[in-house]
Amino acid sequence: MGSSNAKAQRADRRAKLEELRRAQAARERRNRLITVTLSGVVVAVLIGGGWYMVTAAQEQDRAEERAAAQPVKGEKTFKDLSRNHVTTPVAYKMSPAVGGDHDQAWMNCNGDVYTQEIGEANAVHSLEHGAVWITYNDKAAPKDISALEGMVENTPYTLMSPYADQASPVTLSAWGKQLQVDSADDPRIRTFLDRYVQGEQTPEPGAACTGGKSA
Repeated sequence: MGSSNAKAQRADRRAKLEELRRAQAARERRNRLITVTLSGVVVAVLIGGGWYMVTAAQEQDRAEERAAAQPVKGEKTFKDLSRNHVTTPVAYKMSPAVGGDHDQAWMNCNGDVYTQEIGEANAVHSLEHGAVWITYNDKAAPKDISALEGMVENTPYTLMSPYADQASPVTLSAWGKQLQVDSADDPRIRTFLDRYVQGEQTPEPGAACTGGKSA
């Protein structure tokens, strides 16, 4: 009799222990689920916040780019410029030329300074490659010419040469863009270079500025 009661008690304890184990296992499963869920929420918030921060930064960059895209004060814009390679002289509508048909050989424009007038059709080809061409006439002061030479020599994708038939002492030309200034002190010169050396107006960005004509 006593033996039967002892067996029954042991069985009852095992049943209770098993029930406790199942309850503990269930709690552990719930805790894991809660942890995973909360982790997912945190990650989603972090990702969402990060996405928002990236988007905001991109919007700021675009706003700055739009602001920077405003024309340089006083610059002229020329559109619908042809880009054919020709072997005959070209009658350009502006002086110096800022685009149009041009010679198949470009002028070297890796910070090259020329002391004599150069082929205009060759220089236009350099503009097609993203160069800025600085020209000056006899009204330019010697100190300004010297300052501009130093600027060009330290700026890839630029070239400089005298050009008698222009209206202002100094002219900066990029493909489809031109700015006339009186002296090298004009702050718009640096703005023009920053904007248009390999700028968005460039028909052939990344094209060579070496390996062309040097005189």
